[in-house]
Amino acid sequence: MEPQSIPAPDGFPYLRRVRSALETADLGQQVAALLNGGEILLLNGPLGTGKTCFIQGLCRGLDVQDDVVSPTFTLVNTYTGHIKVHHLDFYRVEQADSLADIGVPDLLDEVWDGRAVLLVEWPEPLLPELGPEQPRIELLALPGEGADDRIWHLRGIPEVPPAWIRLFPKVEDPTC
Repeated sequence: MEPQSIPAPDGFPYLRRVRSALETADLGQQVAALLNGGEILLLNGPLGTGKTCFIQGLCRGLDVQDDVVSPTFTLVNTYTGHIKVHHLDFYRVEQADSLADIGVPDLLDEVWDGRAVLLVEWPEPLLPELGPEQPRIELLALPGEGADDRIWHLRGIPEVPPAWIRLFPKVEDPTC
């Protein structure tokens, strides 16, 4: 299995620094307040940078009562809160694998109808399914200077909604 590529941070114009797993989960909870259903969030970053921790906070913000765990082996976990959440992890999925076999087209239909949000860790295999113009939010988590520091990078297609920019102010120097 070939490793998935991680996008370069220079393509992400907005940044937010966090200094702990607790701050990462809190950021996810703040993002939950911006969701209405119909959103697609793609989470990129090396192993151990807090993607699942972010999603746990987001789900907490949506009043999901279940334990939120990475679906690395199950590929898809669905949670119910204020909004239905489909949490996918494609770390072990290759580009040639059929996403229809795990029900991705049906999940996308729910999202496009505004009945759910889609959160995807290691999203590269999903990109052909979405196409270049499908609206989405992309996040990139990278290690910071300290052991628990993370720098969350943000971009949107076609653009980042204004409410998101308040959470991820543009910063020229990510060490600030």
